[in-house]
Amino acid sequence: DDSAAAGGAGPSRWVLQAKGGQAAGRDKWAKAAELKTALGGESGAAAAGELRALLERVLAPAAGPGGGEAAAEALEWCRCLLSGGEPWDSFVQTVRAYDPATLCGLVWTANFVAYRCRTCGISPCMSLCAECFHQGEHAGHDYNMFRSQAGGACDCGDSNVMREAGFCKRHRIKSNSNVPCVPKDLLMMSELVLPQFIFSLIQHLREGYNEPALDLPSEKDLHKILQVLEPHVSFLEDLTKMGGAMRSVLTQVLTSQQFYKDLSSGVGENACAKKSHEKYLIALKGSGLAFPEDKIACGMQEQGAGTSTLAVQGLAGATATSGQGDSSDEEDQDGSQGVGKRKRVKLSSTTKDQSIMDVLKHKCFLEELLFWTIKYEFPQKMVTFLLNMLPDQDYKIAFTKTFVQHYAFIMKTLKKSHESDTMSNRIVHISVQLFSNEELARQVTEECQLLDIMVTVLLYMMESCLIKSELQDEENSLHVVVNCGEALLKNNTYWPLVSDFINILSHQSVAKKFLEDHGLLVTWMNFVSFFQGMNLNKRELNEHVEFESQTYYAAFAAELEACAQPMWGLLSHCKVRETQEYTRNVVRYCLEALQDWFDAINFVDEPAPNQVTFHLPLHRYFAMFLSKAVKCQELDLDTILPDQEMLMKLMIHPLQIQASLSEIHSNMWVRNGLQIKGQAMTYVQSHFCNSMIDPDIYLLQVCASRLDPDYFISSVFERFKVVDLLTMASQHQNTVLDSEHERSMLEGALTFLVLLLSLRLHLGMTDDEILRAEMVAQLCMNDRTHKNPNPKSGIVPGSLSFESVLSAVADFKAPVFEPGGSMQQGMYTPKAEVWDKEFDPVMVILRTVYRRDVQSAMDRYTAFLKQSGKFPGNPWPPYKKRTPLHPSYKGLIKLLHCKTLHIVLFTLLYKILMDHQNLSEHVLCMVLYLIELGLENSPEQESDEEESAGGQERCHDSWFPGSNLVSNMRHFINYVRVRVPETAPEVKREPPASTSSDGLASSQNSGTAQVFSLVAERRKKFQEIINRNTSEANQVVRPKTSMKWSAPGATPQLTTAILEVKESILSLLIKLHHKLSGKQNSYYPPWLDDVDVLIHPEIPRYSHGDGMTAVERILLKAAVQSRLNKRIIEEICRKVTPPVPPKKISSAEKKTLDKEERRQKARERQQKLLAEFASRQKSFMETAMDVESPDADIAMEVATSEQHVSEAIYDCVICGQSGPSTEDRPTGLVVLLQASSVLGQCRNSTEPKKLPTTEEEQIYPWDTCAALHDVRLSTLQRYFKDSSCLQAVSIGWEGGVYVQTCGHTLHIDCHKSYMESLRNDQVLQGFSVDKGEFTCPLCRQFANSVLPCYPGNNVERSLWQSHSNKCMQDLVQEVEDLQEQLGTFPVSISSETNLSKEMESVMKDIKSTTQKKYTDYSKSPGSPDNDFLFMYSVARTNLELELVHRGGNLCSGGASTAGKRSCLNQLFHVLAMHMRLYSIDSAYNPWRKLTQPIQDKNSDEELPEVPVLYRDVSSLLLIQILTMPQPLHKEHFTCIIKVLFTLLYTQALAALSVKCSAEDRMAWKESEALKKNTSSGEKSWEVLLGHVITELSKGKIYEEGETEELTAVNPDSVECYLQQFCLPFLRITSLLQHHLFGGDLPSCQEAEEFTVLASCLGLLPPFQSAHQFTSASCLDWPVPAFDMISQWCSELASFADRHPDKVKALLIQEPKWDLPRLLQLPDNYNTIFQYYHRKTCTVCTKVPKDPAVCLVCGTFVCLKGLCCKQQSYCECVLHSQNCGAGTGIFLLINASVIIIIRGHRFCLWGSVYLDAHGEEDRDLRRGKPLYICKERYKVLEQQWVSHTFDHINKRWGPHYNGL
Repeated sequence: DDSAAAGGAGPSRWVLQAKGGQAAGRDKWAKAAELKTALGGESGAAAAGELRALLERVLAPAAGPGGGEAAAEALEWCRCLLSGGEPWDSFVQTVRAYDPATLCGLVWTANFVAYRCRTCGISPCMSLCAECFHQGEHAGHDYNMFRSQAGGACDCGDSNVMREAGFCKRHRIKSNSNVPCVPKDLLMMSELVLPQFIFSLIQHLREGYNEPALDLPSEKDLHKILQVLEPHVSFLEDLTKMGGAMRSVLTQVLTSQQFYKDLSSGVGENACAKKSHEKYLIALKGSGLAFPEDKIACGMQEQGAGTSTLAVQGLAGATATSGQGDSSDEEDQDGSQGVGKRKRVKLSSTTKDQSIMDVLKHKCFLEELLFWTIKYEFPQKMVTFLLNMLPDQDYKIAFTKTFVQHYAFIMKTLKKSHESDTMSNRIVHISVQLFSNEELARQVTEECQLLDIMVTVLLYMMESCLIKSELQDEENSLHVVVNCGEALLKNNTYWPLVSDFINILSHQSVAKKFLEDHGLLVTWMNFVSFFQGMNLNKRELNEHVEFESQTYYAAFAAELEACAQPMWGLLSHCKVRETQEYTRNVVRYCLEALQDWFDAINFVDEPAPNQVTFHLPLHRYFAMFLSKAVKCQELDLDTILPDQEMLMKLMIHPLQIQASLSEIHSNMWVRNGLQIKGQAMTYVQSHFCNSMIDPDIYLLQVCASRLDPDYFISSVFERFKVVDLLTMASQHQNTVLDSEHERSMLEGALTFLVLLLSLRLHLGMTDDEILRAEMVAQLCMNDRTHKNPNPKSGIVPGSLSFESVLSAVADFKAPVFEPGGSMQQGMYTPKAEVWDKEFDPVMVILRTVYRRDVQSAMDRYTAFLKQSGKFPGNPWPPYKKRTPLHPSYKGLIKLLHCKTLHIVLFTLLYKILMDHQNLSEHVLCMVLYLIELGLENSPEQESDEEESAGGQERCHDSWFPGSNLVSNMRHFINYVRVRVPETAPEVKREPPASTSSDGLASSQNSGTAQVFSLVAERRKKFQEIINRNTSEANQVVRPKTSMKWSAPGATPQLTTAILEVKESILSLLIKLHHKLSGKQNSYYPPWLDDVDVLIHPEIPRYSHGDGMTAVERILLKAAVQSRLNKRIIEEICRKVTPPVPPKKISSAEKKTLDKEERRQKARERQQKLLAEFASRQKSFMETAMDVESPDADIAMEVATSEQHVSEAIYDCVICGQSGPSTEDRPTGLVVLLQASSVLGQCRNSTEPKKLPTTEEEQIYPWDTCAALHDVRLSTLQRYFKDSSCLQAVSIGWEGGVYVQTCGHTLHIDCHKSYMESLRNDQVLQGFSVDKGEFTCPLCRQFANSVLPCYPGNNVERSLWQSHSNKCMQDLVQEVEDLQEQLGTFPVSISSETNLSKEMESVMKDIKSTTQKKYTDYSKSPGSPDNDFLFMYSVARTNLELELVHRGGNLCSGGASTAGKRSCLNQLFHVLAMHMRLYSIDSAYNPWRKLTQPIQDKNSDEELPEVPVLYRDVSSLLLIQILTMPQPLHKEHFTCIIKVLFTLLYTQALAALSVKCSAEDRMAWKESEALKKNTSSGEKSWEVLLGHVITELSKGKIYEEGETEELTAVNPDSVECYLQQFCLPFLRITSLLQHHLFGGDLPSCQEAEEFTVLASCLGLLPPFQSAHQFTSASCLDWPVPAFDMISQWCSELASFADRHPDKVKALLIQEPKWDLPRLLQLPDNYNTIFQYYHRKTCTVCTKVPKDPAVCLVCGTFVCLKGLCCKQQSYCECVLHSQNCGAGTGIFLLINASVIIIIRGHRFCLWGSVYLDAHGEEDRDLRRGKPLYICKERYKVLEQQWVSHTFDHINKRWGPHYNGL
């Protein structure tokens, strides 16, 4: 009985658990084994019953707490039962052995990195996992790596999708042969257990689902259920991984209808099951779905009662009673004004079969499982499980059918979903696996009506967001379009469905089915018509639109994805003659849809004014299928074209778009905002052009070739609104266009005609010719990188012809580097012969998004002509010969030979010659181009003599006799009647007598040409065409047109005047030539000299040139074509033309001339200012003490020669005044202070460290300079007195402050007001004023502080004294006295001056630049010793860094590289002033210890001072210098150096003595004893070394075990060692001397650096000859050497007695630091990528989303990772502070880009890895192999070492600690 069973589940489970885990576990296995044997035996049935009961008990949906444990328990039972009591692992192994898998089928989710090989793929969606890819052989193939967007699965082994050659080693073996048969009893238990397990899973899903309430689906609840079920699904997933044998069991269970019936029908005694079945039915109904049998019974009441939650009303066309549905719609509205809120239109029920949308019947577990998967919005785990089963063929078919069956339901769920992005990705993840397989797609198409379902579902989806179209007839329009403001379109929610559709259409068999099915085509055209005319733009005429809608993105995306891509898919299957039928079908239904559309919008013949839509997908379908029919299928065009009337309608809207483009570029739509420009650009942009503008122009070409040419031409000018401009009169009235727009609209119209008549893209060019033309056009505009010389969607880079065409037209320019930093990529540039022969301005105009690109192409063309010497001036666009027209389009030529066009051309030539306003060179250029096109494409040769008698009748209002341009060119027109405003000058003239007609013109032409109206012309033709078609149409049309064109009454009266013209086109051309050349009679027919010209008219000299060349070329062609023309040209030239009257300058032209002049003047003024600026800057750079005098250079020389001390004068770059820096008004240098750890990164090995790319290689920071200095300081602090330790070393190796300046100065008070103004100016450019940041007002370099300049002269120019006359002892004494008198500082500190205040504030800035941990080293916090240490270390840091910038030595000499820009002098003054505030207790003054033997006082302090030999000499130097009163005398400086050198030398000897062996030491000691008393003893290193050894031996220094030895201690190596030891000190000192006292640094060879520096510093007595030089000769002991040395050594000896182990470690060793380097990177990026992109984060052990690696120390970090966040700082920012004191350089693994963090800002630096074409691949979008670009990496390293990231990189932004 059921109650017992239900109740029994609880207790027994608790009993099981209570037994104690171990025992319980063992029992389970035993029980399972027992059951298994029983099942195999006779009592099988009973055992099966027992098993079922057991499972029901274990798997009952766990309610209440303990759910998790119960689940674990249940899974444990399942494992035992499946394996029949065996251990689970061994069971898994056994099953795996029977795996026949030949497919990989590895499933991955979004963001996984996979590969695609186009060489091996059959389907474009083919993808491989990394392992299969690397195991296969793809070298040299066209492959790329990509990051999966939606997830996918590996296709290795699937021959439907890829070629077998590409299979990897594992999946290459054809199986089935050697895999043994599966033993029956192995999987027997599985077959019994799994159905119940899966059913329990479904029960859980049913239980957990509650129809969401009205507002939102309770996503939280869903997630909760899913979490509980996670282990169950994972268990299933593990089963699928056991291989084929287990998969087939699972397939059987999932697809068996019997199991499903038995368990799930809800019939039977189990109450639990019943309840669950009820929930399932409720869920089905809630989804608006029903069991077919219930449908009839309950469907109607359901709907009526309004319980349906999925608002099916809109879809199913049911009565919209339930109010719930709309609530979700309202939320989708984004509140965009007027867009979202237009009333939606609901369609009445569609013709399609309703059952597709709302009937679902589940017959097996798989179907219900998928139903719940959709209900729960595709949880990732479930998706992965369902996909993991795909390698099983039976499953694959069953699953695909199930998926198709649920397709409509998926769409409904997707529309409701709030996570539609994630859900879309999961859907595509599944569908791409199913539909990429042609065999499978075909099968489902045949058996499950896949195409019907897809088209219907798409139609329903779009029907939910339709609105009434306002195109043409706003009130009565019946047409509906999609509303681009809806979320469905804005968020691209439709893309999974569209992408599936495109995917299945790529299979030929499926596409054929589609193209044959008339019903489907009708539905599809119906779908496409929803997009026809969407996103309508209305021109704003009064005020600017207040809200710029951005819906156009959605509209263009929708047309491209939902209409164009399926169209290209279908077209790809219409390539051969046999497919003609398909084209006929498409064209037929397309035309029907178009006819319906014209009817729906009430369209007759005039488009509504001021409206344009860029979306005409029906027109484009029609055009592209026509093009295909002619090009590939050999169809006769006329058999599929509609009648003339339809063609006239068809041409209107595409023509409207062309005219609107011109209007938009003429700024007539400015009040519509920027977005309208965006639309115009998108329409021609590379990804859209061949689905948008190309079909439109082609369609217009087709219409033009079939319609009456006069009608077509007049329509064009009317659409472009320039009809009124085309008059011979000098003034006119334009009723539809403002005069300022006339010129550019006329240019637009002519350019459009040129495009229309010259483009051959669909009129006969082959694919390769098209590709070539496209590529040339792109390359002519700009050099291109490989990925986009031609980004047209139809032709993919990588197609076979792509590479060959590219190499034919372009040369590769490898990337070059300017040291200034702008990084270039490898570019392709057009070859010379391309410019010469193939440059086609027409193609360029068609393809440019920005007008400036046309200019750019012309500039490049001009440059080419200049360079190759072909033409020096400004050339006109060249005329390019066209490919011949396909015979079907011959009618297009008629346009060039129609009177209307000739009249327009004649008029324009006349107007240009007469200088009427609003005509430009561009107009003339296009007019000539059209004439030339007409001459090139003339109809069959006319016989010259035949002047037909019927000419008069044909004479069109006595304009031109015929329609052939060749003959019309010579036709003279004498008088023209024009309509002009009464005010026009023409009215006053008396018409002359007609007898004065020219003798040349035959008398018949003496009649006056009539007033010619294009509009009238067009109407006449239109009427003819209409009458030809139908007589009754007449009544409909007439009133419509006449009404539209009644002229507005406000215009002034027009009267008719007669104008004397007496010109022909030929004579106008010749006069134009004169006008262009500015000379009389400049044209001389070339054939008079050289008859050959007529025979070979293709002369290269005519192919490039300006307007004159063009005219000459045209006249030559005219002469070649007809003898009469030739004769007339000669006659015209013979008559001497009367001199042209001097041009009267019209007021308009005057304006333009004035403008030019004004511009010129402005330019000159600007140049002058700039020059002045530059010279000021230059003189400032020359020196910071530029004495303002008329001639700065001379002043400089005087200053240096006479050494007169003058005050330094500074220019303030803000107020522009010059003057000295004073205490009251100090001047300061603009400086940038930054903390730097570059020095700390030096290592003592010359081999640069590599970036680790395997687990073994790791980088340890122990050998860096910073680490060693740290260790040393802390060791000293353990044994010695703290205050003295802090003076024995320098800090600042890490986090030292580096000061750099741009060299500009400003008054500090000016600077303060400048900062205020910056603070008030809210437009901040990436820096923060509150932190004191600004840019130098003059050079815009980044800065953050001002360093006050010390009053007085810049550099003490005391005469260079090689050795002073005072003796050493006196100087030593003077130095000591000076140090004593601390208070005396020239600017007395007690009186607070502005200067001292500024110095204090800058000191604060310097301190706050670096972090506290880098300034506090003292044991007692806040002790003054700390500040003292920090200050002299700042000086040390800056000196050391300058040394690094010079390459680590001073061999190059010269002024410092930053010479003019060095601020060390000012910095020293600031530091010195602060250092002198700390008095040194004279007892501890190190100077005493260095210069006087002191009796050893036994100090009673517990810690002694640091022995002198342990002190860092360079630090002592800075302490001494900075504590002396400034300015320092040169002789004192030299004295200090000499004393310190003796200490340094002794340290070198001590270090050396530790290095020798004991025997060597004995030898030295003895030799010393002998020579000790010789005179030169103090200057011989042998003696001194011996003495040091003797002294040190007194302590326990040498007793510790042997040390590493010098190879052989010969005198040379010792000398060399000593010099190397002393060099770093000499270098620092020389730099210091250079900055304090001026004077250049000498340059030298590396070998002699020591000598040169020593003599430069005055250490070396000058009379020594070089050959016997030794380092010891530089010594100058202030007191007897041996006494000093003994005293210093005794300190060590006494220390050694206490800590013998530490003595040697603390001796200062020879410093051998290599220059700081970034880590070395591997050549191939893949090495880095494969190691790091899967590396887990050390904190959370997950793989980070954005892994990055530090290029300084190799640390792996998570960019933006929340796991590693500490106190709101993300890991990269933290690391940049710890590793680089605020500067971090990170390589983003997933993007191959380098990112720089500098303090609170960051910037993307670029990539140092480029592909084979020298291009970056940011974000690895293309996934091509990348290789290191060493030059770029050098540049990066250079910027790091020189601290110039802030200056060179421009795009900085704040990171808010979030990186």
